[in-house]
Amino acid sequence: MAQSVWGYDSDNGPERWHENYPLAKGDKQSPIEINSKDVQHDPSLSSWHASYDPGAAKTILNNGRTCRVVFDDTFDRSVLRGGPLTGAYRLRQLHLHWGSSDLHGSEHIIDGVKYAAELHMVHWNPKHGNFAGALKQPDGVAVVGIFLKVGKTPKPEMKRILEEIENIKTKGKEAPFQHFDPSILFPKSRDYWTYHGSFTTPPCEECITWILLREPIEVSSDQMAKLRSLSKNGENDPLSPLVDNWRPPQPLKGRIVRASFK
Repeated sequence: MAQSVWGYDSDNGPERWHENYPLAKGDKQSPIEINSKDVQHDPSLSSWHASYDPGAAKTILNNGRTCRVVFDDTFDRSVLRGGPLTGAYRLRQLHLHWGSSDLHGSEHIIDGVKYAAELHMVHWNPKHGNFAGALKQPDGVAVVGIFLKVGKTPKPEMKRILEEIENIKTKGKEAPFQHFDPSILFPKSRDYWTYHGSFTTPPCEECITWILLREPIEVSSDQMAKLRSLSKNGENDPLSPLVDNWRPPQPLKGRIVRASFK
């Protein structure tokens, strides 16, 4: 398996990542399965707050592994604070993980339940200088995870991202994505679970404070199908649908998951 070509197929997928990225076998890996009976309610966990500048949105791209929206993080224009975090974390990008059907696709699993997709909003702690520096620190990155479940009504919130899919059908395609307020993607409830973990993609750095929102947002089956119409190949290659870009749950290894709610 060549260094640069990790992916989600049997020859380069999650089971083999550790061959080139030994951290993938670390003690604080993500995602995990959360079992309510093992979660500790922590009354000291405060609520989290995001203040996002819609003008910070820059581009949307298909990198062959996910669909990503990139934000300007050169100063504190879109930040996340509160909850388990100390200080303000800057929004850098958001991306999605999804399945080949509506029955699976999320990375985290809640009491045995898999959702159709999982949205990750990646923030970093500017006290570490830059994003690369933050990746080396246990408190370097904060990710808000939002579950997508399939319901009857298409969600207007996801519409903007999905409208752009036509423009980034194949790997390497990028399109301008301006004036977007990602806070419209938050569910009504601010309840969350939190634990210390890692990126769910190589090199799987263990620098993440996870804030997983309990309440999913709803998308329609058609909206999910739209995501699955992306290709993981370039435009001159045969169409190969970009699906099942999720990592299975990793061992908890003694970590405690805390909940902001009872």
